[in-house]
Amino acid sequence: MTSDPVLSIRAASKTFGSRRALDAVSLDVGRGEMIALIGPSGSGKSTLLRSIDGLQTIDEGEGVITAFAGPVQAKGRVSDHVRKARIRIGFIAQQFNLVGRLSLFTNVALGSLGRIGTLRGLFGAWPDETRTAAMAALHRVGVADYAAQRANTLSGGQQQRGAIARALVQKAKIILADEPVASLDPVSARKVMEILRDLNKTDGLTVVVTLHQVDYALRYCDRVVALKAGRKVYDGPTSGLGRDKLIDIYGPEFEDVFWEGAPQ
Repeated sequence: MTSDPVLSIRAASKTFGSRRALDAVSLDVGRGEMIALIGPSGSGKSTLLRSIDGLQTIDEGEGVITAFAGPVQAKGRVSDHVRKARIRIGFIAQQFNLVGRLSLFTNVALGSLGRIGTLRGLFGAWPDETRTAAMAALHRVGVADYAAQRANTLSGGQQQRGAIARALVQKAKIILADEPVASLDPVSARKVMEILRDLNKTDGLTVVVTLHQVDYALRYCDRVVALKAGRKVYDGPTSGLGRDKLIDIYGPEFEDVFWEGAPQ
């Protein structure tokens, strides 16, 4: 826990039919932290991440989610002021969420819409500041050479780096990354995780990333939060996640969540 959280979740629950996806989850995220959300399939990782951004409503009741001390949602309703928080939160999805027919540059420049307005973006009337920021972000993540190329002609790793660049143009202070490497080969996956780690360490961005690859969580993140059946079952340093604890969390899935070998 931290005394100065930029994200705060209190007693968040979410039910889909008879299934409890989140069960009274509470969590504080401090400024500049890099946190991995792990857990078996269906444990609630993606539901929690989407709820933090207001993309998924939590159940009515005591649950409250705030970002930068401002409301995101409470009592089963997304706040009318959620847009103010979202401007500072970059959401990176497993499937990249780029517009395939548009160039990589345009996709990245779209990150500025919260500041310049949708109309200018629709006509490609990008201010010089946006153009400069977009190219700088593409350079930062190593795909500037593909700026003019249609997004749907790029590899998965290139597209995911484009999604990160878009968050930089957005001037996000928090990056929420939902299984960002699940669709990538190991080489591309490591590159994406290295970029997120660098943004955390060099730029001080807060990063919360859901991962199926537990070895990546242990390698790149300082703090791990584990969910199981919608409940938080671990919250602490990576050093506290030994083999026995991970077997307790994952059960039969344990051997499948390591790309490069499970701990002994």
